[in-house]
Amino acid sequence: MGVLTLARALEIAEDMELDLVEVSPESDPPVCKIQDFGKFQYEKQRRERKARKQQKNIEVKEVQLGPKTDEHHLNFKIRDARRWIEEGMKVKVRVKFKGREITHPEIGRNRLEKIALELQDVAIVEQKPSLEGRSMLMVLAPHPEKK
Repeated sequence: MGVLTLARALEIAEDMELDLVEVSPESDPPVCKIQDFGKFQYEKQRRERKARKQQKNIEVKEVQLGPKTDEHHLNFKIRDARRWIEEGMKVKVRVKFKGREITHPEIGRNRLEKIALELQDVAIVEQKPSLEGRSMLMVLAPHPEKK
């Protein structure tokens, strides 16, 4: 209909028994549509609900171990991490240091690098091993091309 005054636009909307809905208030002049406002709100809620359903939630699992965790238990942790990554989840691998173990962070870093090497066929390192307080953390994610 082009550029109209507010009074004229309201008059036209009233004649058609519809509402004047402001679509883009930040433009100059503001853009409005003549339509049923209740129907407009309903359709907007439906679009938002559909978008929420289609949104993919990536779950993050965590594996905790210590610098003294033996090979047998480490293999169990790696097996679990592999299963979760193959299911499309991200995996946080955390090495917790107790007492004076914190004076040798290279042991934890080596442990995390070994895990990353074991899982390199199914995962990429999303966050490199970093020391945060008394724990060292690394995040593994599934290969993007294997999804």
